[in-house]
Amino acid sequence: MPSSTSSSKPSGLLAREGALPAGLRLTASDRPAQAQPVPTRDIPKQPWGRLALAAVIALIVGTALLEWNARRIGLHAGDLDNSEVDWANERARSGGAAAAIVGDSRILFDTDLDRFEQLTSVRPIQLAIHGTSALTLLEDVASNPKFKGLLIVGLSDTMFFQPFDGYGGYIHKRAQYESPAKRASATIDHFLQRRIAYLDSNHRLSVIAARLDPGLRHGVDGPYDDVWKVSEVGEHRATHMWPQVITNPRIRIHARYAWKGFKEDFPYTPQLIAKGQARAVTAVETIRARGGEVVFVRPPSDIHLRVNEEAQVPKAKGWSMLLRNTHAIGIHNDDLPPAVRHLIMPEWSHLNRACATVFTDAYVRRLTALTPRLKLRADAPPPLSRDDCVPPAMR
Repeated sequence: MPSSTSSSKPSGLLAREGALPAGLRLTASDRPAQAQPVPTRDIPKQPWGRLALAAVIALIVGTALLEWNARRIGLHAGDLDNSEVDWANERARSGGAAAAIVGDSRILFDTDLDRFEQLTSVRPIQLAIHGTSALTLLEDVASNPKFKGLLIVGLSDTMFFQPFDGYGGYIHKRAQYESPAKRASATIDHFLQRRIAYLDSNHRLSVIAARLDPGLRHGVDGPYDDVWKVSEVGEHRATHMWPQVITNPRIRIHARYAWKGFKEDFPYTPQLIAKGQARAVTAVETIRARGGEVVFVRPPSDIHLRVNEEAQVPKAKGWSMLLRNTHAIGIHNDDLPPAVRHLIMPEWSHLNRACATVFTDAYVRRLTALTPRLKLRADAPPPLSRDDCVPPAMR
């Protein structure tokens, strides 16, 4: 019997690891009184070529199924996520721009950048952010000493004078801390999103799973109270309504519900409105002092929302006083010709894509008549009217 300190070696099956049954390895108890090497085990022979081929086929089939499902629910390639990196990139481009746009989702959805360029040869930088006070973004541009162009401020009255920044405050804060990883991630995302349809932040598993919760706790907002997907985003943040809002009744009804009639929980006191007016005056004067100019645009809203907006911030106390205090040009949807009013707003707050082009055509033509900063091209396309976007049955 060898002692525990002897130098005897294992014999028989233990003499070499390769003689062990496949998948087993020698352990410390099999090598008494020996320094233990790195454990090893046999690698069974496998048809690696066929396994690799099966993995590739599974990947292709899985990707094809994801793509099919994405297109089934109305997604498509070219719909880019609108991240804080994208906004920061556009903000960086705005310094020497001839024109830029700030505001909430209405001016974001309701401006057709292609039509703007066709009319004026100027393609404005789109800096509007959904769920955001235009006043916040107006002040942001005022803080940018490089901007000396024409700033178009689109606003809904209640959003403009609300006492908090909204989603734009979050975007601006995140944009200040860009990292190489964020920029690389956005670049990769856009590369894929231009080619395949399944990448969409509104349809991630975590988001869809949360929406399975009906939100039945009384007094607590649930997933159904959130704003779901309502837009598509193209290059340089060109944004328009998602067609599913128009064609899918469930999505359209939910979007109307999510706006909650634009009824706010806080009062728009004279003091609150006056504070917003003073901030706007300071920002406009700052931009003018370095050679820029500011104009205001009020896109349309359906009567279902407009009645509450007007009750909270009357046009005379909000819009009219804003133009008077800032000495700025303003284009209100109410003042446009009848031929370009009463456009289609499927979910009551934003125009569909075709009517957004009509509205853009109307307000940009008016701007070219009111400010020398924009000139109508000699070869500009003919004017549009509601007949170009409203079906005969709805006229």
